[in-house]
Amino acid sequence: MIKELTFQITKNEEIIDITEDIKKILKESKVKEGLLTAYTCHATGSIIINENYDPNVGLDLLNLLDKNIPQGIWKHDKIDGNGAAHLKASILGPSESIPIKDNELVLGTWQSLMLIGFDGPKTMKVVVKISN
Repeated sequence: MIKELTFQITKNEEIIDITEDIKKILKESKVKEGLLTAYTCHATGSIIINENYDPNVGLDLLNLLDKNIPQGIWKHDKIDGNGAAHLKASILGPSESIPIKDNELVLGTWQSLMLIGFDGPKTMKVVVKISN
């Protein structure tokens, strides 16, 4: 089963918790055991799993990436000015896979799936694949 979701990134860099949206798709699938993969179809976006309770974790991640991958010094910037966004997305990757048990995502207590846009504002697509 494959489903698509869209999310609006409203800032230049933004993290959106997409866990509940993903859980709805899983419930509809009625898959009891398997694997769910969430993938973003954007070269300047990533999907990660991290803590959802403290929003500072996400801000710390963005700050870490900004300090280590500054804007405006990359060869790709001559094309469209978003070289840093491409590098950040490449480091974090476009997808995450999570086991499914009893029609639930096997995530830790504080873990969530998050979509990160590094070159907003824009609408971003996430493809969800459920395999049993």
